[in-house]
Amino acid sequence: MAITIDYYLSLNSPWTYIGSAPFTEIARRHGAEVNVKPAKFGPIFEQTGGLPLPKRSPQRQAYRMMELKRWREVRGSPLNIEPKYFPCDDTMAVRLVIAAKLQGQDAHLLSLELGRAVWEREETLIDPMVLSSSAERAGLDAAALRAGGPSDAELDALHDQFTQEALAAGVFGAPSFVLPSGEIFWGQDRLELLDRALKLMG
Repeated sequence: MAITIDYYLSLNSPWTYIGSAPFTEIARRHGAEVNVKPAKFGPIFEQTGGLPLPKRSPQRQAYRMMELKRWREVRGSPLNIEPKYFPCDDTMAVRLVIAAKLQGQDAHLLSLELGRAVWEREETLIDPMVLSSSAERAGLDAAALRAGGPSDAELDALHDQFTQEALAAGVFGAPSFVLPSGEIFWGQDRLELLDRALKLMG
């Protein structure tokens, strides 16, 4: 039976984006199923002692930039560490990801392409054309996804539900990968440890 990994992500997180492609490969290699759960990390930070980026100390903000440069090189990603539209309102994009998930489409690949829009292509997720082109790159039709999915209110309620599920699972940062045992791997820099754990489970 395939292992299911709960994948708690934020489209506004560069770490989510940097880790998305290697995570896809790890999951594929182990035959694991990815259960995509976009969550609201503002409320999660409030409840778990985290701080939003603008409220972090100058030292922490400077170190974040240094780490982004390091990991951009390690992962071979063309990530722009200071994109034009960051942070941006990702409400419509998250709705699209959840709609894809509910319809059995590749919500993980869609989230990767939406991340690429922000972190590589200098695009904003409030633009419907950006959502449409991102979905197209993932082999999906944004209009069809929304036409065949629940209402905005229902999708927003699921976003809130995934946030509560993240908190219940002990998640405090994005991205987080949670195994059926409850073991959490926080951050794209823990992907090698997740890979190791999946090998041991296999």
